Amino acid sequence: MKKLVIVYGLISGICVASFMSFSIAFCYSKNSFDGSMFLGYTAMLLSFSIIFVGVKNYRDKHNNGVISFGRAFLMSLYMALIASTLYVAGWMIAYYNFFPDFIEKLAAYQLSPSRISQMRPAEVAAIRGQMETFKDWYSSPVGVAGATYMEILPVGILVSLITALILKKRAS
Repeated sequence: MKKLVIVYGLISGICVASFMSFSIAFCYSKNSFDGSMFLGYTAMLLSFSIIFVGVKNYRDKHNNGVISFGRAFLMSLYMALIASTLYVAGWMIAYYNFFPDFIEKLAAYQLSPSRISQMRPAEVAAIRGQMETFKDWYSSPVGVAGATYMEILPVGILVSLITALILKKRAS
């Protein structure tokens, strides 16, 4: 079981980190973050679908078609943790080596006149506050890692719950 958790977690992590790197590079090349959140979370879900495959493989090929909710959830969660850690490591490498001005570009985009022209002052102030919070987080590697885990780990936990609910199967 440990080998499957590691292998599928690594495959999922490599996929999600690769998607992230390409999508950030794409956003930088066109100097726009339009659709990047949708693209990012779609990539996470697609990459985390490998977790489902890993648990199903274990249940069907190594456990006689039986798995409890708890075991399926733990396997999924461990795979999601491995994948999330690769995502965080990948982002930290990309951020510090290729995109050190990411927060400044994101803030400039979020606060661009074309985006805020139709907003109420309170909405603009909220965006400014959020960008300041991100700048604070991104002032240290621990903050970058924490912010990045907060981005991906909830998706991994959700996928783990859904995987366990779908794949649980009692012995007949």
